[in-house]
Amino acid sequence: MTTHLALIPTLHTPRLTLRAPGARDAEALMAFYASDRARFVGGPKDRAQAWRQLGTEIGHWVMRGYGRWMVDVTETGETVGMVGLWNPEGWPEPEIGWDLFEGAEGRGYATEAAEAARAHAYDVLGWSTAISLVDPENHGSAAVARRLGAAPDGTFTMGDHEVVIYRHPGPDALSEGGAEAYA
Repeated sequence: MTTHLALIPTLHTPRLTLRAPGARDAEALMAFYASDRARFVGGPKDRAQAWRQLGTEIGHWVMRGYGRWMVDVTETGETVGMVGLWNPEGWPEPEIGWDLFEGAEGRGYATEAAEAARAHAYDVLGWSTAISLVDPENHGSAAVARRLGAAPDGTFTMGDHEVVIYRHPGPDALSEGGAEAYA
């Protein structure tokens, strides 16, 4: 396994800033992982487990050279979730994932941030494909995947739980006018 210096780029969309996770995000992640919103991503977790999860998120950047960003509304600075690239040991392929905090759903933040993360994966990292793993009961997340142009492409068993693999259109399909066509 290669170790990378964690130089985490900041990405900008029309409304959002995707930035490096850090210690200042601990309380927000602890609240998220304590809530029912975390049920599809390994939660709920107690404070100590959520703190360790933040360390895992930061460590992923060091170990893989990419990871998930904290998502802030640029105008207000409010942190509304975590979105980005994820591929821990045992994962079927590199993933684009999103977690929104309480009250942030329904505004298009996950889709907007995931489009930026996917463009980074394709344009900067040279990925030719990406997936998103979605719990079959997580209808909101499935809707985000579909808005991104991803389609069901099999299943993956995580522990004792089966999730749906959504396959994203590749960079060639996007540059030819698919999904967001690199808006």
